Amino acid sequence: MIWLLDVNALIAALVSGHEANHRVSAWLAGLDRGDGLATCSITELGFVRILNQAPQYRVPVKESIKTLERFRSNTVLPVSRLEDSRGASDLPRWVKGARQVTDGHLLGVADSFGAKLATLDEGIAGAFLIPAAS
Repeated sequence: MIWLLDVNALIAALVSGHEANHRVSAWLAGLDRGDGLATCSITELGFVRILNQAPQYRVPVKESIKTLERFRSNTVLPVSRLEDSRGASDLPRWVKGARQVTDGHLLGVADSFGAKLATLDEGIAGAFLIPAAS
């Protein structure tokens, strides 16, 4: 399975101080060797924006980009970037408000590549909720 990490899952995976780092790290450690991870333009840009903008991080843009590059060179699980050509007219019909737009978009991107959206957010129908670490 290819797992498209949403922005929060990507941050939690790559920032050791994130509150869900242990949760995401435990899930990643349990994936099968045949699995792969993925990002897309939206998740990468969200990662860079939040790490630069959030007061608890304030990571320079270039450093965030280097972190993503190191992540993509992961030798345990392959990491790919899913090229995204979807637009607003491709959003699922269940998207009714601003809070659902990105979720709907990411689900569509994942589906178009036969991947599954992995998230820390409850309530995204069709996405995989990364379980709490035991």
